[in-house]
Formats: sequence, C-alpha cells, structure tokens
Amino acid sequence: MGKFELSKRKNGEFQFNLKAGNGEIILTSEGYTTKAACLNGIESVKKNSPTDGRYEKKTAANGKFFFNLKATNGQVIGSSQMYASESGRDNGIESVKKNGPESPTVELLED
Repeated sequence: MGKFELSKRKNGEFQFNLKAGNGEIILTSEGYTTKAACLNGIESVKKNSPTDGRYEKKTAANGKFFFNLKATNGQVIGSSQMYASESGRDNGIESVKKNGPESPTVELLED
C-alpha cells in the first residue's frame, strides 16, 4: 500500500508526496503555508483521485509526459513526476487512482 508523506520545505512551506507501495513518488503537492491546508490537500486527493475526469494529461516542453490531479473547482492538487512515455504517465495515473483513496498519512516533520 502507498502512503502520503507530509513534510516541510526549506522555505517553511508544507508539502506532501503520495508514494506507491514500492516507495516511488507518484504525486507531489504544491507548497502550503500551513499544515492544516496541506492536510486538506491530502483529503482532496483521497476524494478526487478515483475520478478519471480529474486528471489532466500534459506534455512538457522537453517532450516528457506528466499529469495534474485537479479538484472539482479546477485547482491543481498535485502533479506527477516526468515520464518518458505516455504509457508510463497513464500507469502513474492508475497508481494514484489505486493508492490515493486509502493511503495513510505519515508526518516527516521535525519538532
């Protein structure tokens, strides 16, 4: 099973990564100013990840493939890593759909 890892960036913002069962990062959030907002982002992934229509498939300027997961309001909740192929990207989407709804949250915060 996958997991959400909640951490703090060097600039003080909070972020999360959704990792697959093999430890690979499959979705990364934007930076949040508060831990509560970051936890809300994780809840949004859990709610929106099963729905096909929430995924925006993109191609970067360098020709690599990635996707964004969007909330019902159209705001990007998280973005994938870059993939060399469209099939790799599509597999990434399937992994988020599988791991997103049920994965536990692990906090990697230093006191």
